[in-house]
Amino acid sequence: MLDAAIKALSQMFTAPFRAVLLKSVGLAVAFLIVLSIVFYRLTVWLTGAGEVWAENALGTMSHYPLLALAKLLAVAFGFGIVAGAIFLMPAVTALVASFFADEIAETVERTYYPLDPPGLALALPRAVLEGIKTAALAVLIYICCAPFLLLAGFGAVLFFLATAWLLGREYFELAAMRFHPVADAKALRHAHRATVFVAGMFIAGFVSIPIVNLATPLFGTAFMVHMHKRLTRHRRPELIEPARSERAP
Repeated sequence: MLDAAIKALSQMFTAPFRAVLLKSVGLAVAFLIVLSIVFYRLTVWLTGAGEVWAENALGTMSHYPLLALAKLLAVAFGFGIVAGAIFLMPAVTALVASFFADEIAETVERTYYPLDPPGLALALPRAVLEGIKTAALAVLIYICCAPFLLLAGFGAVLFFLATAWLLGREYFELAAMRFHPVADAKALRHAHRATVFVAGMFIAGFVSIPIVNLATPLFGTAFMVHMHKRLTRHRRPELIEPARSERAP
C-alpha cells in the first residue's frame, strides 16, 4: 500500500498529470466560487429580510443598530462560507474525480502496467452520477458529523474516518469500473472493504492538507488504480474479459 502511494505521488509531477491537474483544480475552484457566491447572496438576503422585519417590529429607532448587526452577521456568514468550502472539499473532489478519473487511470495503466489489458473508460453520465451520489452522501454524513466537531479530538477523528471511508469507496470503484460492471466493482470493493478503508486513510490525509488537496483527484485515482491492480492480480484473465465484453458497444 505504501508503495502504491509513493508511485501515485511520484507521478503527480509528470507532464500528463500536470495537464489534468490544471483542469481539475480549475473545475474545483470554479465550483467552490459559484457555491460560495450563491450562499453569500442567500445570507445577505436573509439578513436583510430579517433586518426589515425586526425594524418594523421594534420601530425606526432600531434602524442603525439592526443595520450594524446585519452587516456583522453577513461578515460572519462570509467566514462561515469559507470554512464550509474547506469542510466540503472531500465532496467537491469526489465530484471532480468523476470527470477526470479515466484520463488519470489510463496514464497510470500505460506507465506501470503496459502488458496488462487496458481498462475501458466509464461512460461520462455514469461517472458523473457516481460522483454526484458520493458528493451527496458526503454532505449528509458530514452534516451528521458536524455536531461532534465540538468535542475536539473525537470530532476530528470521526470526520477523518468518515472522509477515509467515502473517498476510499469512491476512488476504488472508479478504478474498478474500468474493468468490471458497476455491480461487480461495488462487490469487489465490499469484499476488500477493510483494505479499501485503510487505503482511504491515505487519501483522507492528502485531502486534509490545504491547497494541496486540490490535487486529490489525481492522487486518489492513481493510488486506487495501483490498489485495484494489487487486489485483482490473482484473478484469471478470463474473469476480466467477460466483464469487458459486457461494456463493449
